[in-house]
Amino acid sequence: MTRNLIVSVSTAAMLFASASAWADMEAAKRWIDNEFQPSTLSKEEQLKELEWFIKAAEPFKGMEINVVSETITTHEYEAKVLAKAFSEITGIKLTHDLIQEGDVVEKIQTQMQSGKNIYDAWINDSDLIGTHFRYKQAIPLTDWMAGEGKDVTLPSLDVNDFIGKSFTTAPDGKMYQIPDQQFANLYWFRYDWFTRADLKEKFKAKYGYELGVPVNWSAYEDIAEFFTNDVKEIDGVKVYGHMDYGKKDPSLGWRFTDAWLSMAGNGDKGIPNGLPVDEWGIRMDGCRPVGSSIERGGDTNGPAAVYSITKYLEWLKKYAPPQAQGMTFSEAGPVPAQGNIAQQMFWYTAFTADMVKPGLAVMNADGTPKWRMAPSPKGSYWKDGMKLGYQDAGSWTLLKSTPLDRRKAAWLYAQFTIAKTTSLKKSHVGLTFIRETDIWDKSFTERANKLGGLVEFYRSPARVQWTPTGNNVPDYPKLAQLWWQNIGDASSGAKTPQAAMDALAAAQDSVLERLERANVQGECGPKLNPKTSAEDWFKKAEAAGTIAPQRKLQNEKPKGETVDYDTLIKSWPATPPKKG
Repeated sequence: MTRNLIVSVSTAAMLFASASAWADMEAAKRWIDNEFQPSTLSKEEQLKELEWFIKAAEPFKGMEINVVSETITTHEYEAKVLAKAFSEITGIKLTHDLIQEGDVVEKIQTQMQSGKNIYDAWINDSDLIGTHFRYKQAIPLTDWMAGEGKDVTLPSLDVNDFIGKSFTTAPDGKMYQIPDQQFANLYWFRYDWFTRADLKEKFKAKYGYELGVPVNWSAYEDIAEFFTNDVKEIDGVKVYGHMDYGKKDPSLGWRFTDAWLSMAGNGDKGIPNGLPVDEWGIRMDGCRPVGSSIERGGDTNGPAAVYSITKYLEWLKKYAPPQAQGMTFSEAGPVPAQGNIAQQMFWYTAFTADMVKPGLAVMNADGTPKWRMAPSPKGSYWKDGMKLGYQDAGSWTLLKSTPLDRRKAAWLYAQFTIAKTTSLKKSHVGLTFIRETDIWDKSFTERANKLGGLVEFYRSPARVQWTPTGNNVPDYPKLAQLWWQNIGDASSGAKTPQAAMDALAAAQDSVLERLERANVQGECGPKLNPKTSAEDWFKKAEAAGTIAPQRKLQNEKPKGETVDYDTLIKSWPATPPKKG
């Protein structure tokens, strides 16, 4: 009797497990048919991938897992759609919280310092790669995927398909994060105005060259002057040749740490970040930061950096709407869509989805935009081989303080949001590409003319010059907050650009010095150079054949140069790069 009972219970368990697996597969099929299209995989391949998730998730069924990200369109889709799909398909109860970017940084810092598990996985900007590499609180994913996490690592993840892989790789050659979304800051302009024959004629008569996409900052400035003070009004609307924001607020820091200085020509050559001096002005000796002030060989307060701040302030005052000086990042973001801005140097492609909505003043009736995006112009200190702009790479990050079983379950969800089954559809929703295969999919070829140059840019060889903050920044949370506080003094008029950058460089060196004394970052922690004169470092750079720090140029405004947008686009490749 007992034996028969055991057999019956065993059989019942098997039948229950079989029924549960069948239900999971049926859920997977529904999601594939109703949501996860288009995909670079066939439906059969998608089903095979989701079947792997179902089996890998069996030990974690019923667990309640919490992850977090900042609030942008891509992450809203994940929180509202992908989290629900993942829970239905795997049985893991997934909550994806959305909070402000600053709060993400603050909370992950708290978990790293306290060891208390706040979230089971994080979508955390790759700007923290230098922090994660040095503090050793983040799991190196290269080790994780080959070791403890091997049994929950998707065989078809295809790490080499991620275009931001280099952004999340530390000096030790290991990936510490894996990209979930990416977007660049590019030049944005009103294509319909720039191609008007009357405006082109007037511009050329005044400046001696064609109205087009500015190649250098001189042309950007001429175009800003032209639309603000010569054109003045289009179709009864007052127009401005520039848009920006200037309120002393934490978001002002992003405006500059997100590579404004590199656009001007600060730092050295090198992709993804300049070496030995990066775009923050921090000099490296191997993997060690050794100073950011010009007196220690850095470039944070050198002529190129001061030029960049001077131009920012000048353009904001002369060519942007008056209210822009009191705006924050989030307040300024929607302004170009209102239809009175001719161009913007510093525009995040994350806004693309919001900028192509029907009925906007910047949209045509046929669903095509009146605007386009293009590579940003270069400042007068910029040299070939330098990075040219910033690319955000919000990336999945696992911390050692998260218990192993929770970390494994969260890693399954992380991969679910970036797997080939889901990534192409997610790219269409948020327009934040992470995979080469998605960028070149025929569905984006068909949609390209509705997206203002986004697809063409991401298919172009130019995109490699847009990169996040790199390994050089040893403690992103501590150093990033210094930027808005010090540059805010220049923006408010409390300090000159030179004084503000001197203060920023000194503040950064002070943080580096504290980290050096604390000796908590090992052999790649800061070790400051002794102070010498700026002239000494100018001579050292010249003797070494490097660039930073550069001497002040006699002429910081060379002749403007532009390129025809359509000619530029046609010069980029129309077929995907060969693998291998």
